[in-house]
Amino acid sequence: MIIQTINLTKKYGKLTALNNLNLEIEDGECFGYIGPNGAGKTTTIKILATLLQPTWGEARVCGNVVGYESRKIRPLIGYVPDFFGAYEDMVVQEYLEFFASAYSITGDERTRVVGDVFELTDLTHKRDALVDSLSRGMKQRLSIARVLLHDPKVLLLDEPASGLDPRARIEIRELLKELRNMGKTIIISSHILHELAELCTTVGIIEHGELLYHGGIDDIVRRAKVATRVHIRVTEQKDLAALMLEKTPGVRSVEEFDGQIVLELDDDTHDFTHIAVALVKNNFKVREIKEEEVNLETAFMRLTKGLVQ
Repeated sequence: MIIQTINLTKKYGKLTALNNLNLEIEDGECFGYIGPNGAGKTTTIKILATLLQPTWGEARVCGNVVGYESRKIRPLIGYVPDFFGAYEDMVVQEYLEFFASAYSITGDERTRVVGDVFELTDLTHKRDALVDSLSRGMKQRLSIARVLLHDPKVLLLDEPASGLDPRARIEIRELLKELRNMGKTIIISSHILHELAELCTTVGIIEHGELLYHGGIDDIVRRAKVATRVHIRVTEQKDLAALMLEKTPGVRSVEEFDGQIVLELDDDTHDFTHIAVALVKNNFKVREIKEEEVNLETAFMRLTKGLVQ
């Protein structure tokens, strides 16, 4: 077990940021941590990064207990916060060499390691640029380059795609995929849920300091699917079509939304071909009929209540 928390709790006065969090993450997992602002994601990551002490409970990284064995944990992790520190007077090369020296990487080894990280993160062309002149996307990439210098087993990434333009988000996502393929264990918090679905092997949903769900994406989507919903578009007479469908066997409810007719089927109705047949027999011209997809985004909305601290 690479990451384990046991009844992990963090209080700030009367505010409970984390409430008895029990979490297990295996070696090589890419774990997506999902929740609204104030849910407890950053608090969890900071505790795992040994930057915060829990009020009670326990957090372990590679078998080492946070607080008691933090010196053993720090060489094993790479922590990327959701903001970039100020290093206005450094160029990118100096920045990486500075942090390499902080990990006691010296001489020819430091030259090799910095060069390897430049190549992995595709920052070689920015070697002589001032850190402060970089775009936010480049700064995020540089933050990831920094934490790779000492080849950590675990990466803790707090909102790495926050504030990035679409191209920069795609580039960061592809870099994280490469790191996942290299066998790194990654914990990543993000609000961009469709990208987590593409990147992560498991996810956890946290709200108001409590872990609601933890498991594979397919399992969470399956739990969120309460009934089969079908979206229909007809070329004309939409209102009449909706009235007819209300009387169709297997249809629980009918509503109109965004120019579509949306049906919710009975629990035991999964095949909706008879609906298309009924529409055609009644001379309605069907432009589109499809089952509503339940993805990570819709699962999140259905499984959470919108509670904030």
